[in-house]
Amino acid sequence: MKAAPQAQRRLLDLQAIDTSLAQLAHRRKTLPEYAELDTLARNLSALEDERVRAQVTADDLDRDIARLERDIDQVRIRRKKDDDRLAAGTGPARELEALQHEVASLTRRQSELEDQELELMEQRETAQATLDEIGTRLAAAREARTAAEVRREAALAEIAKEEEFKSQARSPLAADLPGDLVALYDRLREANAGLGAALFRAGRCGGCRLELYGQELHRVKAAPADDVVRCEECGRIMIRTAESGL
Repeated sequence: MKAAPQAQRRLLDLQAIDTSLAQLAHRRKTLPEYAELDTLARNLSALEDERVRAQVTADDLDRDIARLERDIDQVRIRRKKDDDRLAAGTGPARELEALQHEVASLTRRQSELEDQELELMEQRETAQATLDEIGTRLAAAREARTAAEVRREAALAEIAKEEEFKSQARSPLAADLPGDLVALYDRLREANAGLGAALFRAGRCGGCRLELYGQELHRVKAAPADDVVRCEECGRIMIRTAESGL
């Protein structure tokens, strides 16, 4: 393939733009905010599971406390009824004595239930403190997620702006070069990790860094200036300039 030396040299400008575009694409895929958001998502999921478990504990305690309160109310009502009957002093002495024993038993029962309720209320207070602490951590994690999302969107917007600028510079440059040269360059770039053309300098291919010797070096030096010379090792276009020592 033939191409004017100036056109070949401008391939390096095109390659520089394409390299920048590739770097921007890589930056988009590897933004640190993605890893941070993944970590935060896992933390939030774990915290939400922890919150659910703590809420279940609190709900169970609430049910137990409510049950005890009902039992205490029932004992209190029954005891008041017996106290009223004793205060009236009516009925056989044996029946009044039995009532006194029942009142004493109900008093002990009420005291036991109230002690159990107090213990459960203390446990409920601890459970609420745990819930509040988890809620604080959840709120902090959600704020961190929001901040990371804002940073991610800002970084993506910046990348998109730079890509637009580079793409606008690439289009006229590519259009101004020979179509077959650009087509070859694009094909080689896709096949060689984004690098289709590289500077040939000091007897070395700038693409694969291979140093040329003997007949291969003579072939490159002897090729006319408008020959599109490719590296036998990597296949990339080698751009020869006055700095190449040719």
